[in-house]
Amino acid sequence: MELYTNLRAGEKGAWLSIGTYLFLSAMKLGVGYFGNSAALKADGLNNTTDIIASIAVLVGLRISQKPADDNHQYGHLRAETIASLIAAFIMISVGLQVLLSSFGNLLNPTHEAPSILTAAVALFSAAVMYVVYRYNLALANKIKSTAVKAAAYDNRSDAIVSIGTTVGIGAAILGFPIIDVITAVIVGIIIIKTGIEIFWESVHTLTDGFDAEETETLRKLISNVDEVVELVDFKGRTHGNMSFVDVTVTVNPYLNVWESHQITEKIEATIKRFNPYCVVLVHIEPNENVAPIE
Repeated sequence: MELYTNLRAGEKGAWLSIGTYLFLSAMKLGVGYFGNSAALKADGLNNTTDIIASIAVLVGLRISQKPADDNHQYGHLRAETIASLIAAFIMISVGLQVLLSSFGNLLNPTHEAPSILTAAVALFSAAVMYVVYRYNLALANKIKSTAVKAAAYDNRSDAIVSIGTTVGIGAAILGFPIIDVITAVIVGIIIIKTGIEIFWESVHTLTDGFDAEETETLRKLISNVDEVVELVDFKGRTHGNMSFVDVTVTVNPYLNVWESHQITEKIEATIKRFNPYCVVLVHIEPNENVAPIE
């Protein structure tokens, strides 16, 4: 099935992110410690949470490929969402630790400026993360993976954070060391904000939330299908990269079984043109206000 082929292809992006974050976090934490930069150390801790998030995406993609069984008749596609939820808690925890450490440095400021090497490392990291972001975004668009696209946007955020870190370190080198600590506070806030966003998105999916704009678009598409008299009910939910849609429509009550079935085929084809990774269940009901076919 193409879906599972795409899930396997998506692992490449997760592995690339993990390898990059391992390298950059080790470099930032080491150089930040010896180069006396709170902002670079905070950025390094940010990347450690990204390692966990990328591993969660990888594990989720791997488990999601397991076929349906007696206990999981819709498959295991939500494993990815559960892994993201766990990663969100870890990111929020690390972000709070960065904030507490940074506030401590604000109360007991240091007058020693960070090394210029720390600024070079931050700028180098921004460039690397931008390249990873472009790769993962292209991969996500190719395989239609929301998980890989989310990872790509996380890569982009990290590139922006590293640019901010570079600016903060530069200001500290020019004689404003407090800016380095303030930048660390901002990085901590960004980590927490990202974790909260991932948390709410995961909760929305796990509680069978469905995008309101997509719902409205699909309702219009279904209502415009030939021989659909009325769209009575529409329900949608998300499992990983798959969407499951339940539709109830009314049709001419004097159609035979084959003609009614053809209408369900049209509805399914219409929805799948909009979203190829969608499982559609159509329920047909007779519309009592339609006159008999002569």
